Amino acid sequence: MISTAPKTAIIAGASGLVGSHCLDLLLQSNRYKKVISIGRKLLPMEHPKLEQKLVDFEILESYHHSLMADDIFCCLGTTIKKAGSKENFYKVDFTYVIKLASITAANFASQFLVVSAMGADANSRIFYNQVKGKMEAAIKPLHFLGVHLFQPSLLLGQRTEKRMGEQVAQAVAKVLPFVFIGPLRPYKPIHARDVAKAMLYAAAQDGAGISIYPSSRIATTAKFFSPQSMVDG
Repeated sequence: MISTAPKTAIIAGASGLVGSHCLDLLLQSNRYKKVISIGRKLLPMEHPKLEQKLVDFEILESYHHSLMADDIFCCLGTTIKKAGSKENFYKVDFTYVIKLASITAANFASQFLVVSAMGADANSRIFYNQVKGKMEAAIKPLHFLGVHLFQPSLLLGQRTEKRMGEQVAQAVAKVLPFVFIGPLRPYKPIHARDVAKAMLYAAAQDGAGISIYPSSRIATTAKFFSPQSMVDG
């Protein structure tokens, strides 16, 4: 059932690849009367619906009174190379995410939508997948009406920083699209904007419980997205 009451959204990670698209769609959506972007730096943009809050994720608890919204869109994420160490990667992709989820759940947010990764598994031998899996496991028990876990494969789109794996995937997807068929179809790279579309569409359904979106489901859900799906009533 789709709610008709204007809502408030919080987005973390709006400067990233998925987050930037997600913010763009949130600002276009008539579902949301206010969009609160939290981050360590201000975004170089203004919008009548956009409220920017500078936060220190190390002490995110101290901002709990201002972290109140209906839907929480978490697009936080980094790489071990960019973070500089496994410890710093864990801090961004697990600790900060769980802090945000815990605080907003305590503030009675309805839905938490988070970008995870294909292969997320708390028992994985791959550190990246293990951290993502632990993050998902820690969010599931929190008191949200709906929890949406998005597990994209390699992302397509223009980043400010270079990621070799994604560059290779983009090249292969363009030159050899037939590679990602049959058993390899689930690994087909997906555009970051499609992930954002799937997140907005999922939020608009106001569904209860835990929903997991592997990359193929993200692609399918994104196709349901339309400007009308962002309009209440």
